[in-house]
Amino acid sequence: MIKIEIPNPDVVLTKQKQSDENVEEGISKYGFTDYHRVPRDKGGVLLFFNEDDELLFVGKARKLRQRLKKHFEDTVSPLKTHRDEVFKISISIVEDPMEREIYETYILNKWKAKYNIDKVFYK
Repeated sequence: MIKIEIPNPDVVLTKQKQSDENVEEGISKYGFTDYHRVPRDKGGVLLFFNEDDELLFVGKARKLRQRLKKHFEDTVSPLKTHRDEVFKISISIVEDPMEREIYETYILNKWKAKYNIDKVFYK
């Protein structure tokens, strides 16, 4: 049996209450104003949770900050209709592409991520 240890998050972003004035489009519009803490040129795994700590989505990226911003800006993200639901984002830095792939697949099947449709084996 293979034992997989899920890496501890290196950065955790939590939704902040903010006033409606001076809110930028994109990720800060949804209450995540400290995304500058996410490394720009590191790869890793992203976990999106709701207020009840239910796993909504798992993703991986070669460049974490760029991919995180895309989840809140582009029209093809699996989270596009659920962005308001996201309350917490856990980010683990994982440089090796094969390890990212393994962690992503393992986490979404172990914790049954709500909005992932690819790589699902638990149906």
